[in-house]
Amino acid sequence: MNRDTPAIGIIGGSGLYQMEGVENPSEQRVETPFGEPSDALIGGQMQGRQVYFLPRHGRGHRILPHELNHRANIYALRSLNVRWIICVTAVGSLQEQYAPRDLLLPSQFFDRTSQRTAHTFFGEGIAAHIAFAEPISTNLRNLLAEAARKLDLKVHNGGTYVNMDGPAFSTRAESESNRRQGFDVIGMTNLPEAKLAREAEIALATLAMITDYDCWKVEEEPVTAQTIFAHLTANAETAKKVLAEVIPQIPAEPDWPEHRALDSALVTDRKLWPAATQRKLGPILGRFT
Repeated sequence: MNRDTPAIGIIGGSGLYQMEGVENPSEQRVETPFGEPSDALIGGQMQGRQVYFLPRHGRGHRILPHELNHRANIYALRSLNVRWIICVTAVGSLQEQYAPRDLLLPSQFFDRTSQRTAHTFFGEGIAAHIAFAEPISTNLRNLLAEAARKLDLKVHNGGTYVNMDGPAFSTRAESESNRRQGFDVIGMTNLPEAKLAREAEIALATLAMITDYDCWKVEEEPVTAQTIFAHLTANAETAKKVLAEVIPQIPAEPDWPEHRALDSALVTDRKLWPAATQRKLGPILGRFT
């Protein structure tokens, strides 16, 4: 595989642990200075493009949301020259109009996580503060919306994803609070991926697959792992169709705003960068050295 070719990364969520249609697949085990990724990455050609697939929770779903090593996952993808990431993730709906098996493409996040210091690559002598007012790549999100509509899927383009820690689902009081604040869907994994992708100058968008109504809707059974798994298989098949449709539409050259996110983010004078930190962040800082 030619690592000089800009590649597309796919992070698969609950129910999506592998991808069909990848030609000449090979397993890539990537070591990172932040530890091990969730699993080996599967690289190959799909629709004429270089792609790398990573199952977020590991094959067999072995890793809980709060155990995920997001830094290792995004670093591994960036080290393989991934410049676009499509995240597939299961979410609960907080609003009546978003039904199970609908697709929602988040445009915003609200952070209720407790491990924020682990959601940056920087520190150890190099400071950076990324602009994150628009946390999702609008260009990539719109391509996903077009692909879903072409497949006659029910898709909602835009909305706010509130990110909780997990692994337990919300209490009804928490669910009602999130709903009253106007949030649209809730999940446990995607915001750290978006923050780290922006720091790594990767354009990221999310295909959120709705599986349930969380627990605010009292006429429905409260969400449990068993209640959502009936929807996961159908959602995974839908995701595969959307990915096959959208991948050929992604540009070959990384020239979107996200691909230069560090231009206005790095604040430490280049002359003061510690050599060890610079080496550690080589795949991310390479164009500045």
